[in-house]
Amino acid sequence: MRRRAVIHWGISSFFGWGIYGLNLALNWSADPAIEPLCSFPIDENQVVVDALKRRQLAPFLAGSASLQTQIARYAGGEVAVDVPLLAALGNDFAVPKAAGDVRLNGRPTVGVVFFEIPQLSEQARANARALPLIVTGSTWNERILREWGVDHVRTVIQGVDPTVFHPAPRAGILGDRFKVFSGGKLELRKGQDLVLAAFRIFAERHPDALLVTAWHSPWYQFAKAIDLSRRVAPVVYAGDKVDVPGWARACGIRDDQFVDLGAVPNAFVPPILREMDVALFPNRSEGGTNLVAMEAMACGVPTILSANTGHLDLIEPGNCFALERQNPVSGPGAGVGATPGWGDSDLDEIVAALETAYSDREDARRRGAAGAETMHRFTWADTARGMRDIVLSL
Repeated sequence: MRRRAVIHWGISSFFGWGIYGLNLALNWSADPAIEPLCSFPIDENQVVVDALKRRQLAPFLAGSASLQTQIARYAGGEVAVDVPLLAALGNDFAVPKAAGDVRLNGRPTVGVVFFEIPQLSEQARANARALPLIVTGSTWNERILREWGVDHVRTVIQGVDPTVFHPAPRAGILGDRFKVFSGGKLELRKGQDLVLAAFRIFAERHPDALLVTAWHSPWYQFAKAIDLSRRVAPVVYAGDKVDVPGWARACGIRDDQFVDLGAVPNAFVPPILREMDVALFPNRSEGGTNLVAMEAMACGVPTILSANTGHLDLIEPGNCFALERQNPVSGPGAGVGATPGWGDSDLDEIVAALETAYSDREDARRRGAAGAETMHRFTWADTARGMRDIVLSL
């Protein structure tokens, strides 16, 4: 008899939580011990997978639709589901409501969290203590929770699909340009302002340099806070969306040295990554391990990582370019607000890492190969097994 478990967040191929849920569903759908369901409405147009995976997901999608129909009867109310509920938590550790403003209670409800703000409010701590178990996405998250006295916590690292994200030959679409990749939701903590500031300096020295970005997400409102850093020109908008090429242009980057990829479904990312010469992630904070960085490393791309927060679970000697000079992001003059525990990467060190990757391609390739080897230990199959074992132990 398969044990049912409810994934209490959205499923999608276009953002981190959605990709996490999708890969749990894919792996659990083939697992004889556990049957996944999703409590959030699923737009199948947002799930971009091959025909075989779509076939594997069919029972999950049908079962989830049935569950969502049942939940809809309790609009504005509260209902118990007689199976474990895995609930995505935010920085406040509150369990989100389902569609129709329905509060779901699992048996039990387990919190799953990737939180970026290490200063937990009294209410956040109370919310965390009210749950029987919290699963974090990084050892940094677990350490912070334990420091705040929340001990009922386990860490399960997110993964990559090695059948999709792996080293392979390039198509050569962008020619012999030196291609720098930057990906992730556009917001202050992801450090895209540092990417633009560093690349502008680097590109002035190397006309063949090309910055390729995948910064789009459904939450453009988070981009507004980037202006707090004052490292580059203010973010440029076209209506309610960010004009990414326009912002790059305002930051002094030439049009012929910039490519904006737009919104890319996860399954289409690997061939793009394999074209890159280096990936750059000067992120100020990662509650998890940074899925996009993991995917770049898995494809063998030499990767520059800020040595802070969740990134520390990925960094090993020689498997990346680690940005060790991390300035505090707190207090007067920090320029990016008061967030102790975050790290502000040094601009000179970022540029130096780009220069090293450019000048010593053989060393960069060795680091890329070592990074891909590291990612063999972080697969979605491993993540799914870890989460399944937690569910079966409840």
